[in-house]
Amino acid sequence: MAKGGSNLILFTTGRGSVFGSNLAPCIKVATNSVLNARVPDDVDFNVGQILEGADMSAVAGDLLQTVERVASGERTRSEEKGLPEVEFVPWQPDAVT
Repeated sequence: MAKGGSNLILFTTGRGSVFGSNLAPCIKVATNSVLNARVPDDVDFNVGQILEGADMSAVAGDLLQTVERVASGERTRSEEKGLPEVEFVPWQPDAVT
């Protein structure tokens, strides 16, 4: 994505896949609140709240604000931990289980 010109990545995860990127900031989006609670230091935004009854438009607005903040220089959780420095993998070498 970054090679194609992306300046910001939104990465959805339902299992807690660790991912960060030095090439473009990566906002990790949890698809469910259980995951968000399990790895709060690795997730930037929880859309699972929609499944719990939160208004979809309000959550979408909050996500857009997160995107705007990161695009304006706010660091993602991965960036705060320095993970993009050591975890770049251009392709998955094995099957994902």
